[in-house]
Amino acid sequence: MLVLDNIETHYGNIRALRGISLDVKQKEIVTIIGANGAGKTTTLKTICGLVPPTSGKIHFQNNDITGKAASDIVGTGIALVPEGRRVFPRMTVLENLQLGAYLNKDRQAVKNDLEKVFKLFPILKNRIKQISGTLSGGEQQMLAIARALMARPKLLLLDEPSMGLAPKIVANIFDIIKQINREGTTILLVEQNARMALSIAHKGFVIETGKIVLQDTAENLLKDEEVKKAYLGD
Repeated sequence: MLVLDNIETHYGNIRALRGISLDVKQKEIVTIIGANGAGKTTTLKTICGLVPPTSGKIHFQNNDITGKAASDIVGTGIALVPEGRRVFPRMTVLENLQLGAYLNKDRQAVKNDLEKVFKLFPILKNRIKQISGTLSGGEQQMLAIARALMARPKLLLLDEPSMGLAPKIVANIFDIIKQINREGTTILLVEQNARMALSIAHKGFVIETGKIVLQDTAENLLKDEEVKKAYLGD
């Protein structure tokens, strides 16, 4: 579904990604784990067009999307839930969700999609007129995911969905991520909580200083002694 082939990405003279190659198959949950600054977020930003790659190729559903504008990439079926949630704080919950559906001109379809996300996140329906900046951190994360789902993505990119949230809320968010996947959406997950990410993923990639240094099934990575030592706290 998604293939990155030898992707290099720079921030000015800084080489952030150093020949990244990875693949995500349809209906998988794939996770990228690694230390802060390893290149996890840059990988997602490169995929969705926020940062253009310097070299290499990105293919999504057999189409070359390398270097396309972010707005065009959304139209292909890729949506990003950014690190730090990034909801529009002065807009209501409903307005945020409607912005997520800006490419969909079918009002009835948008209405139907709203009902779908409210089934996933009932609390958002109760907060529909509330200003988003007044929501709790967990509610804002739910809104950020729901807003991305309003774009009807085939591939959902999630960047650090557990950041700053209480363990109980994190467990709830990850249950919802699994449900979204069961309903047919492919997921590429970047997550600092490596144990939690690997517990729901089908396979994982370990990134260090802009390079993929290890890839395997999530089950095998959870058992790997080096992964345990570096990322799982064992």
